[in-house]
Amino acid sequence: MSKMLIALGGNALGETPREQKILVKETAVSIVDLVERGHQVVVVHGNGPQVGMIHSSMDYAAANGEGTNMPFPECGAMSQGYIGFHLQNAIQNELTRRQVKRGVATVVTQVEVDEQDQAFRNPTKPIGGFYSKEDADRLTKEKGFTMIEDSGRGYRRVVPSPKPVAIVEQDQIATLLDTHGIVIAAGGGGIPVIRTDEGLEGVSAVIDKDAASNRLAQDLDLDYLFMLTAVERVAVNFNTPNQRNLDRVSVKEARDYIEDDQFPAGSMLPKVEAALDFVESATGRRAIIGALEKATEALNGKSGTTFFPEESPVTNHTN
Repeated sequence: MSKMLIALGGNALGETPREQKILVKETAVSIVDLVERGHQVVVVHGNGPQVGMIHSSMDYAAANGEGTNMPFPECGAMSQGYIGFHLQNAIQNELTRRQVKRGVATVVTQVEVDEQDQAFRNPTKPIGGFYSKEDADRLTKEKGFTMIEDSGRGYRRVVPSPKPVAIVEQDQIATLLDTHGIVIAAGGGGIPVIRTDEGLEGVSAVIDKDAASNRLAQDLDLDYLFMLTAVERVAVNFNTPNQRNLDRVSVKEARDYIEDDQFPAGSMLPKVEAALDFVESATGRRAIIGALEKATEALNGKSGTTFFPEESPVTNHTN
């Protein structure tokens, strides 16, 4: 059977810890389905909403004399811990329910980035909740935050999103996977760190989860990169009368769609770019974008959008 990485979106984990605990139970069922079929699985989760909420809560407590400001890397580590716990607990309970003897572990993961990455000069990654213009202006003035208007829903803080260079705990993750453990790693894209004369140092940034998933999947020499979305397939002409859902897409076809601005920069584009980089990195690798509950069907080509390096030998569109 194959080795695969499953990338879960932070927005799919709910808005509160209580809601998240409910949703991860459904996620655990789909993951254990794959494990029962013999697949080895690494799970990466997003943390965009969660890390922002943690940071805002710590700032609020500090402003009211009830705590201290928490650096952003530490907030990322907190989010890895509590989201990882919920996932780990739900997966372990599902394994126990089915009498499947597999271990599951969460690895707090650092991801090295380049200090000279241009992203540090141009913050673009939205985090946390939404604010009114008045509150956004206040945060910019008082805390130096970079705030942007987000799709008409309000204002959000944006932070740098540098490219991942290396997964610091790669060897430890590989060891756990090789012993047939289910590994939860690189949560939220990993805790971004830079290399200094004294070692590794955390920086205030958020690494794109899909980019980090691609890096980790390549470094672990996995067979599949499975990125989850709220839709079953990638589409072109999305949300128009001419929408076409894509089943199988070659690298060339996908790059043509990118040139045609078919994929939104803040949502589908990073997933497609990660998929293309992964399938081109070695022979036989496949990337899938789709829904977790249909993961088995996606592996059999009956759901999701599969990316591959060759020209598609069959039709690649469904209505």
